[in-house]
Amino acid sequence: MLFLLMFIMLSCRNSQNDNPLDTPTTGKISMAVDETFMPIVQAQLDVFHSVYRYAHIEPIALPESEAFKLLYDDSVKLILASRKLSDKEVEYFNQKKIFPKQVKIAIDAIAMIVNRQNPDSVYTVDELAAILKGEITNWSQLNNNNHSGNIELMFDNPKSGLVRYMIDSVAHTNALSKSLISGSVNTDVINYVSKHINAAGFIGVSWISDKDDSTHLSFQNNIRVARLGKVQKTDAYKPYQAYIATEQYPLTRDIYLISTDPHLGLAEGFISFAASDKGQRIILKAGILPATATIRLVQVHDE
Repeated sequence: MLFLLMFIMLSCRNSQNDNPLDTPTTGKISMAVDETFMPIVQAQLDVFHSVYRYAHIEPIALPESEAFKLLYDDSVKLILASRKLSDKEVEYFNQKKIFPKQVKIAIDAIAMIVNRQNPDSVYTVDELAAILKGEITNWSQLNNNNHSGNIELMFDNPKSGLVRYMIDSVAHTNALSKSLISGSVNTDVINYVSKHINAAGFIGVSWISDKDDSTHLSFQNNIRVARLGKVQKTDAYKPYQAYIATEQYPLTRDIYLISTDPHLGLAEGFISFAASDKGQRIILKAGILPATATIRLVQVHDE
């Protein structure tokens, strides 16, 4: 009788593990999201939840490195990040008989913002690199006509994907300036820059896109969005969708949904939704570039 009881208990446990409670359109799961992308994710989830009333995905906002850690620890099976898994990371999951699904859903732009009283708002990537490394520390070093004052450069979080991007793709060094300031979230950066004339910051462009402007050619009016040039200031652009699409704006990065869920569940359902025509249109409305949807380029002349 004892052996029979143990057999029944093990059978029930295995049955529960083999039959997950979520499907592509029902159930409840959590998703780890780099805080930079929360406006994009929330816009997607608002529509997804309204269409599939019996589905609920709880977004967990945290730095990107911590999102990957939750994925490795199997604490979540779905994350949104600004990079794919490395070959070594894929091998780690494959050894556990897990074969991750990675889908690019959008292209994001990193915006540089400055205080509205700052007379200079045009920079090159080389100048940004010099600021990040502490080689340029005063605004007057960038422009003879600029005001004098120590540059206060602020990021959202030292562990965010945005900081990793600036280190890997702009500064090309781990020895960043010790004078850099970090907050906790993107709103910290916006608030600080809006109140300090010597401050500048980097944030995801979806945080400052004007949702009431269907052309996305305006941003929040309490800060200035800088023009950035790959080589010269004469070829500098703001992070409008058109310039992201034509690759004229220099600071862009891909956005991926990554799932380690082996069964056809809610993670797969959300990935399919985000990559669908409806999901891509939501991304377009958020002010960044969809990965697959067709966009219309419009010629704009600044006054």
